Amino acid sequence: MGLGDLGKIDEVIHGRLRLGIMIYLADVETAEFTELKSALETSQGNLSVHLKKLTEAGYVTIDKSFRNNKPLTRASITPAGRRAFAAYLEALGGLIGRQT
Repeated sequence: MGLGDLGKIDEVIHGRLRLGIMIYLADVETAEFTELKSALETSQGNLSVHLKKLTEAGYVTIDKSFRNNKPLTRASITPAGRRAFAAYLEALGGLIGRQT
């Protein structure tokens, strides 16, 4: 894989926090907003912005409901998100592999 293959790196996933979200959701499938916020050690506003980008790309879905009269927001990885994440990891691995 050559440096021209950098274009295969998905810019939506590549951001540090978005990558963290994708890694977390790839493992657990669905996570509550507060769980993600705590695991990623970020602010509510920052997490919201990055979840929105992933949602707009079709990689994550957001489900809003109520539990004990309190809002509950859950994020889930989509099948398209799983495919994009796998492709991202493959492209990144190819770039790293060419260095060794």
